[in-house]
Amino acid sequence: MPFDVDGPVTTVPVAAVRPGRSPRRAGENPEHVRVLADAPDELPPIIVRRADMRVVDGMHRLRAAGLRGETRIAVRFFEGGEDEAFVLGVRANVTHGLPLSLADRKAAAERIVTSHAHWSDRMIAKTSGLSAATVARLRRAHPELTPDTRVGHDGKVRPVNGMERRRVARAIMLAEPTLSLREVAKRAGISPETARSVRRRLPQEPAPPPPREDLVRQLRADPTLRFSETGRTLLRLLEVRALPPEKWAAIAANMPAHWRDVMGRVAMECADTWRTFADQLAAGPRTQTG
Repeated sequence: MPFDVDGPVTTVPVAAVRPGRSPRRAGENPEHVRVLADAPDELPPIIVRRADMRVVDGMHRLRAAGLRGETRIAVRFFEGGEDEAFVLGVRANVTHGLPLSLADRKAAAERIVTSHAHWSDRMIAKTSGLSAATVARLRRAHPELTPDTRVGHDGKVRPVNGMERRRVARAIMLAEPTLSLREVAKRAGISPETARSVRRRLPQEPAPPPPREDLVRQLRADPTLRFSETGRTLLRLLEVRALPPEKWAAIAANMPAHWRDVMGRVAMECADTWRTFADQLAAGPRTQTG
């Protein structure tokens, strides 16, 4: 991931450091500031953009240092621009410290979509702590920012092909069936004629797949899975995943408020793991090898 800060730690006057553009729209949490101020340990270094001495990551620690009456604070300097500083601040607040709320993460991702339109959905998702599907939905609001290529989390540049834009158009039509072709074309970044072609195909979509419970039942009945170690591992994982929607809803409804954001991040990481597994299946051989 770009924008890492590996420079040496130094100290600067607390009064010289200025607040930065935080991804926390409500500002700092006073209770968290007090917890940090009362802790016996030395505060970890904050990250400061050298060009303007604005905080990139560490506003709670800066406020805590002020409460402690400290006149100097440990910092690491960041040399990039404002947009890069914001990205680094978001990534830092997603991976440690007081978690960002879902609303804050979505607002941050929307800004990154506009400032780093050349980044892939998954790259922005990894930075902001969201799913790639959520980022894709946010990106649809900015069809004018659709480049011909995108940079993935692995650093590789990949083309944004017409098929992807057709999928976007199809999703828009399904979500808003009364929308005009011209508006669909504008949002998806395609021509009205292409949008018309996508709409003509909608009635010809294949029937929905069997319910997941039926598929899991078929997998359990297959001896090639039941009698292999990897197959049994997969079936055990699917037993958990096969909970009905009302069970998941009950679990979510009873989740303690102070664990909701953390559990949401864990769930998204699990979703990313299954998505990677799906990609590996799609890339693997379609026939058995002897």
